[in-house]
Amino acid sequence: NCNLKYGARLIHSVLGDNSTISCCEVLNNLIFPSHEQHHNNSFLISACIMGQSNMAAGATIGSNHNSRAADGEIVASRGFWPGLCSSVKHSSRFASFTMLSKADYPNELNIKLPFSLVNNNTQHNELEVMPAYWWMYNMYAIARNTSKYQSRDKRKRKIQNIEFETFAPDTVEETIAARKLLEVWTAKAHLIKSKVDFSEYENKELRQIGQNLLINQPEYVDSLEICGEGMEKGKRKVRILKPRKAYNAYGEMILYYAVKNIIHYLDENKENSIEKLNNMFEGKRLREWINLGGQMMPNEYVEQLRNDINEGVLNTWDEIHHRYDELWQNYQQEKLRHSYLSLLYLLQANEITPEAWEDTLDKAIEIQQYICNQVYESRKKDYENPYRNATFRNEEEKIAVIGTIDETSFVKQVKEETEPYCI
Repeated sequence: NCNLKYGARLIHSVLGDNSTISCCEVLNNLIFPSHEQHHNNSFLISACIMGQSNMAAGATIGSNHNSRAADGEIVASRGFWPGLCSSVKHSSRFASFTMLSKADYPNELNIKLPFSLVNNNTQHNELEVMPAYWWMYNMYAIARNTSKYQSRDKRKRKIQNIEFETFAPDTVEETIAARKLLEVWTAKAHLIKSKVDFSEYENKELRQIGQNLLINQPEYVDSLEICGEGMEKGKRKVRILKPRKAYNAYGEMILYYAVKNIIHYLDENKENSIEKLNNMFEGKRLREWINLGGQMMPNEYVEQLRNDINEGVLNTWDEIHHRYDELWQNYQQEKLRHSYLSLLYLLQANEITPEAWEDTLDKAIEIQQYICNQVYESRKKDYENPYRNATFRNEEEKIAVIGTIDETSFVKQVKEETEPYCI
């Protein structure tokens, strides 16, 4: 129909001719670069899908007629993966790299925790959210994300600026916010168990209590029933799975992002040092980043862009696109500044001393080795899965078709990247 033709034309105009879309319904949607959409999908309402996403077969985004008002919309940050035959109600919002397990989700959702796995547990009538699922159990996919989309970018004229890195200011800010939520929710669970009224506590006090518990009392935290707030419309329980492990995983993500960018800068600028970085970046961390068609911008720059358009400073599309390019040229410096200040947040420090930097580098090496090991282990599951192996006559045939795990190109790539990183 005409909606399908228009939707396909829209998607191909943004993604290029190598995008995947067939047999779907697409109505009034804005879809950012690096989007895969398989057969028998439906976007029944307006949606903004911010790229690096994968619409599995049978997924229905925005089931109709669940309110008396006009239809709402779905907004999903980068890395949105609704699983096979999952149905989501409008209006809903999803943090970056949210994966939905197969389910008919009965209510509107606002998933605030990035890199999560969301499950509708019908047996217990609960919504389950496992934060940092990708980092803990699907490292192969998350580590491969950046290089995968870079290699698939077949644009002949790369005039649109796109951030392909999984860990960038937008996702890291969501991760920092998620850690704060876990601190608050852990504190509330503790106070409820202690039969103390948490309404008397300010948010900052709750965060301090939760942080202390998550860091210093792991076994006790594991015994708590920690529930999320404001993530589903309805009265049923939203259970947070493995919150302590997720909290630590989020910390590792922030450190990995910060150190990776700082090391890259120091390698490119041999005359600088961590001491000089302490003098380069002052002030508060920019916390709100906007994904404009794949290009990341601080919100204050976006507001300035809007004002300049409204006031006639920018009058043509060429002038607007030129502004985009100017902001992109400054983006690496802005990302470096954000990386440095994110590391200060994680270390709870005002500057990074040489001793603290050495300790941070040691932790970064451990994280890189963990990434390398988990990439191997998560990929290894596919090779050892007896049901996958059941389709081959014997081991020789399997190797002839898919090779061995040590021959997997991305596994080899990560190993090669890890060796110099750890020297």
